[in-house]
Amino acid sequence: MAKIHSTAIVSKKAKLADEIQVGPYTIIGDSATIGAKTIIGAHCVIEGNTAIGKSCQIFTGAVIGSCPQDLKYKGEKSFLEIGDNNIIREYCTFNPGTDDGSKTIVGSHNLFMAYAHIAHDCRVGNNCIIANNGTLAGHVTIEDKAVIGGLVAIHQFVRVGLLSIIGGCSKVVQDIPPYSTCDGHPALVYGLNLVGLRRNNVAKESMQELNRAFKILFNSGLSIKHAADKAEKEIGPCKEISYLISFVRNSQRGIAHSCRLRT
Repeated sequence: MAKIHSTAIVSKKAKLADEIQVGPYTIIGDSATIGAKTIIGAHCVIEGNTAIGKSCQIFTGAVIGSCPQDLKYKGEKSFLEIGDNNIIREYCTFNPGTDDGSKTIVGSHNLFMAYAHIAHDCRVGNNCIIANNGTLAGHVTIEDKAVIGGLVAIHQFVRVGLLSIIGGCSKVVQDIPPYSTCDGHPALVYGLNLVGLRRNNVAKESMQELNRAFKILFNSGLSIKHAADKAEKEIGPCKEISYLISFVRNSQRGIAHSCRLRT
């Protein structure tokens, strides 16, 4: 059975699974769906067409599913989907999509620290960390296992690649390549995310090849297109190199520029 505090206001139309907990003064709207064993703290608001998975923890004051902060939004029926085992700390805000039928999608096993903001139509993968006051504008994509530092602001339509890390207070206006360490205002590529690669058991040989690829992509003086062609030609095939080259070739906003990498 759900454990709901007597001061909470929970719509009878909301769909609540077994073993959830709802704290004092929390409000859950008509169209919310909450998965089993999810714990919702005090003074939270869950509204809109919002689905939250199993075993999530949502802390004090979080506002999940309120209308998108987009002047184009005129009440269209849009959605917010959140996966399992997410930790959503105090006063985070998550918005649904803007257009009719559109979605903001958050994966599983993510940590959103206090005051993080996930705007309309974003995509957040799995096993990501967004630190305090990390801010995603609309249509941002965060790939799996990315780490976003505190007070980072990410521009609309930017992609943040797999296993990348962005230093605190960075301004991100272009795509962040997979496996990279980035920092600055605007964010620049400083090198490989070696700690993340090691923690995820990426082979030493693959890391060496990625290091070669980064030097070609960001130190050669070539355009990204010609540098990607050169890297593909000169570096032996492995899944990490293939993914990196595919990512930079398919960038729509351009790739973050490089601070000169160490040779």
